[in-house]
Amino acid sequence: MSSDDHDDRSERADPEPGVDADEVPEIDEGRYLYCLVRADANADLELTGIDDEPVSIVVEDGIGAVVHACEGIYDSADLAQVRRWLVRHQTVIDEASERFGTPIPFQFDTILRGDDERVREWIDGERDTLERALSGLADHWEYRVEVVEVDPVDDETLIERDDRLQELHGKIADSEEGTAFLLEKKLDQRLAAVRANRRESATDDLEERLAAEAREVHSLERSPSASLSDEVADEDDGEGETLCRLTLLAHEDDEEAIGSILDDVAATDGLEVRFTGPWPPYTFAPELGSGEAEGGRQP
Repeated sequence: MSSDDHDDRSERADPEPGVDADEVPEIDEGRYLYCLVRADANADLELTGIDDEPVSIVVEDGIGAVVHACEGIYDSADLAQVRRWLVRHQTVIDEASERFGTPIPFQFDTILRGDDERVREWIDGERDTLERALSGLADHWEYRVEVVEVDPVDDETLIERDDRLQELHGKIADSEEGTAFLLEKKLDQRLAAVRANRRESATDDLEERLAAEAREVHSLERSPSASLSDEVADEDDGEGETLCRLTLLAHEDDEEAIGSILDDVAATDGLEVRFTGPWPPYTFAPELGSGEAEGGRQP
């Protein structure tokens, strides 16, 4: 079990590359949004963002938006270019996190139409939500957990362990071709149900154990997603069978206790635990009101 390096975080975005140029909205003036943080009026970040654009912090009464000025959304059919953008997007958020603490992160390519004054107006309009979120998320981070059975149980073993499967298997051997075909379909359906039950049981058990240490624990769907707020931290290497995938929000002081629980799981023969984090709390960030944004998660 190991915690992935921050460089892998870039794979958590959903840039939707290859959009037809005619469909790309035009923006005369806008602000690309990386994240929101607690910040004083004179706060700054001396770094560059996507395409080497200078990053600034627009502060309104203690809440700062980490931004750069832009004139359009970032779209390209060149996946290497998209990856460079994603890496830089996450790097800026990482730097802001180091400097100001837990941020409210935005998805890649979230752009607010207007200038810095428009950003301040938007912050004021969302102030109640932002104040609650920044206070509630302070010193909390997102972690991702995947439990993989590296040597999945084969069908024969499952049949041996399940009375209904044994019954169907026995009937198939004694049946005519047509009946045997129908019974085989039932057998396949039962095998799929048994495997699903095993995954559900593993998920429920681990959720319960982690909930004792984490503030929130959510189960993730098994299919991968390209969203920063969905399945991003973990890569599927194609080996083994995923039993469960979870995302959790936890205080930074509880990371060691969470790791200890996962060490216990990883000590089980045939299981591998993939643990990534800490990440900015993409999954646990608040839904913000619709406005004049393009792309990403629209504020």
